[in-house]
Amino acid sequence: MDYAQILAQMPALLYASTGALGLVIGSFLNVVILRLPRMMERDWRQECAELLADAANADGAGADSAERLTLSTPGSSCPNCGHQIRPWENIPVLSFLLLRGRCSNCAKPISWRYPLIEALTALLSLIVIWQFGPTLQGAFALVLTWGLIALAAIDVDTQLLPDDITLPLLWLGLLLSVQGLFVDSETAVIGAAAGYLSLWLVFHLFRLLTGKEGMGRGDFKLLALFGAWLGWQSLPQILLLSTIPGALFGIALIATGRSERKTPIAFGPFLAIAGWISLVWGEAITQAYLRWSGLA
Repeated sequence: MDYAQILAQMPALLYASTGALGLVIGSFLNVVILRLPRMMERDWRQECAELLADAANADGAGADSAERLTLSTPGSSCPNCGHQIRPWENIPVLSFLLLRGRCSNCAKPISWRYPLIEALTALLSLIVIWQFGPTLQGAFALVLTWGLIALAAIDVDTQLLPDDITLPLLWLGLLLSVQGLFVDSETAVIGAAAGYLSLWLVFHLFRLLTGKEGMGRGDFKLLALFGAWLGWQSLPQILLLSTIPGALFGIALIATGRSERKTPIAFGPFLAIAGWISLVWGEAITQAYLRWSGLA
């Protein structure tokens, strides 16, 4: 009897281990969300300095590189006082509660985002395993879920969807289709192409009509990612589940004076949420619609 079978026969152990893993991964995602955009900006500055052959800028870029900012170094620290976070201060959610949401050194508030990301990652991980079980499909669905959490949060902060996350997930979806884990290869390839080209066409049509760019190119890749994982048939559902809430959210921001018509709004989080819903409940939603419409 393998480990997956043991977990399947012991649901309490399965969900407890999944929740604990989700909390740990959520803690790591907080690092990714914070540091990856900074690492990207550092690399862009260095590349620009090299292309411009500007000695002063090149020296500055070298100084940034000397900081050795990676996902693992330097260790986590308080953004206010620089206090190095000790291991017992870095336990997901629990440390935040024990410290009452404040740094142990300077007593400045710690952002609520950190425990929220950790708790959200654990919750979504539990839902995925509840839906797919301790299977290979469930394991890869967890990987996609974790990547989407990071992408959504980074897009909220920076309006960027890093290629370092979207492209590996896109290729992973295509590779999984070879084994037909979620969809077959033909469906995945068509889905990836259709996902990218559909938003690419919308982007260029909008720019042709208005002279403005209506969305970022990262959105093209994110929808292509979902096409690779879930097939071209899922794309209309994902677009519907993302554009309507996205439009309503934008209208609400404008109506409440929290945003202006020309202020860009990150679309990636809406795509990520819609794609995850389609991953977990897409088939059930489709069947419910067909029964409601009398087409089933």
